[in-house]
Amino acid sequence: MKRVIIDTDPGIDDALGLFLALKSPEIRVEAITTVAGNATVENCTRNALIVLDILNPDPRPIVSQGAGRPLEREMRPAVEVHGSDGLGELSRYRNPDGTPRYSSPRERPAPVQAADLLLDLIGRHPGEVTLVTFGPLTNVAQALLKDRTTMAKVHQVVSMGGAIVVPGNTSATAEFNIATDPEAARIVFRAGLPLTLVPLDVTERVRLSEEALRTWLEPLADLPSQFLLDCTAQVIRFSRGVEGFPGIILHDPLAIGVVIDRTLVKTEPLYVQVETQGEITSGMTVADRRLFRAEARPNVEVALEVDADRFLSLFMERLCRRS
Repeated sequence: MKRVIIDTDPGIDDALGLFLALKSPEIRVEAITTVAGNATVENCTRNALIVLDILNPDPRPIVSQGAGRPLEREMRPAVEVHGSDGLGELSRYRNPDGTPRYSSPRERPAPVQAADLLLDLIGRHPGEVTLVTFGPLTNVAQALLKDRTTMAKVHQVVSMGGAIVVPGNTSATAEFNIATDPEAARIVFRAGLPLTLVPLDVTERVRLSEEALRTWLEPLADLPSQFLLDCTAQVIRFSRGVEGFPGIILHDPLAIGVVIDRTLVKTEPLYVQVETQGEITSGMTVADRRLFRAEARPNVEVALEVDADRFLSLFMERLCRRS
């Protein structure tokens, strides 16, 4: 069983990624660290705790709140995609008696900052911890700035982020997680960690339609399946309006899929830099793909191909699995 820390900014697809991780026997989620991104860090922390309350995993991962803003930039949450709370405005859902369907979290986060928790767990389990990132890389960069030697003991980092040969989703060139804190991403990409990047090049090929989601989940008629239907409604409406596709792109769940089964993707070692200065390219992940002329040795394993059908089957089978 793989020891995993998930650094996340829940976020609707982040919540789906947490579901997949917590329902997968190959993975032991030791901790969930939160970072500002899709929503404020306070809402992201609350959302992670709500997911844990709904699934009630045993053992229950530690939850630690992290950075409330990027290293050098203002925070710009993705309200239009994820709602003001990050989970599709869960407060609007009511039980037949008028009480809220989703109550406040039962527990509070641990009294330790995310960067410190990363260092503690990686230091206590050298070579064993896989760090999976769903959001901006602010917490990881802060941990590196504090203690690069300890962070080098991580087994691997699997990071959802970037766009290599496809357009961005925040700008013409940049993906949201990297664009939110490109300075942090630059620190991480330059740190020499065993980093696998799961970019838009593969995540945007993994699409789950609203019809398929309902077909699988509605017969279950339990709280976890109802939660998934409720929280995804917002992003499905957004996707229908913007792309004409009524469904959800499984960005963050695919990063967990790579941890579960590396053969779901094909990777290529590349030298990847993060643009921080460009007026129209800030946050762009620039891969030097010139044969024999790259400026430096590869620093990232980049997923460029994905077995989408096999991953979708895995994803839905795990989501529908009774705990």
